[in-house]
Amino acid sequence: MDGHTRILTLANGYHVWTRQVGHGPTPVLLLHGGPGATHEYLENLAQYLPLDECTLYYYDQLGSFHSDQPHDPDLWNVERFLGEVNEVRQLLGLDRFVLYGQSWGGMLAQEYALHYPEQLQGVVISNMVASIRDYVRHLTALRQQLDPALQDEMAQYELAQNYFHPRYLEIMDVLYRRHLCRLPDWPAPVTRSFARMAYDVYGSMQGPNEFVVTGTFKDWDRWEDLHRISVPTLLLVGAHDTMDPASVEEMGRRIPDAETVVCPNGSHLAMWDDPDHYFPPLIRFLRRTGQS
Repeated sequence: MDGHTRILTLANGYHVWTRQVGHGPTPVLLLHGGPGATHEYLENLAQYLPLDECTLYYYDQLGSFHSDQPHDPDLWNVERFLGEVNEVRQLLGLDRFVLYGQSWGGMLAQEYALHYPEQLQGVVISNMVASIRDYVRHLTALRQQLDPALQDEMAQYELAQNYFHPRYLEIMDVLYRRHLCRLPDWPAPVTRSFARMAYDVYGSMQGPNEFVVTGTFKDWDRWEDLHRISVPTLLLVGAHDTMDPASVEEMGRRIPDAETVVCPNGSHLAMWDDPDHYFPPLIRFLRRTGQS
């Protein structure tokens, strides 16, 4: 991916990787998911978005592959990551910008919109609901669509906390290919990002995998605060997502200036498996907010 790379030094002394791509007048700061994934699975945004109209700022959050990876569990919480996002924004010199967050990044985007609305031209919340409770409820429903025998096998491995047994991983792969990315062959940027997952961060905040949530953000809930998001908001979700499309549509009804798009062929990575429905509304939103 072409662009200009900068390594930023945070106030705590750690370093994070960033890359500027494009030269357009609308700055867009990109927050990847995980927690602990990398920017790489978002690389195709630079292929679809008009880089003469917007400038994309990729960054690997602290703990992720291209940034420093300290072994300090006290760092892995929502509040510290929120402060990091604002510090990165300041170090990049972004005074008015669009914030794009996908999955865990969408959680951070909601937090940022609630805490720092004055900095934002708009916010994109991609493939994320407003509470972990809703996320887990939907995950449970998706698991129940499996053959009962597979559900029983999953439960046995989870009871034993044997999350890396080959058979358990086979069952997880069935779910991932239904709800994480529905392409028969996963794109190289997606497989790289998963292979480089920072499991210290992911395990601490999320849990052992996408379908078992035991980490520090398990009680996160912003349903009662959505009405306070005052900036233009675009909500994107896949019809086959690990996030409940109905919950995302309800978010759109509660946020005052929101547009909701359900990608009919998409999963959690709808930017890859349903780009025809994912990118046109995103481009329209960037054009609208970039003029504000």
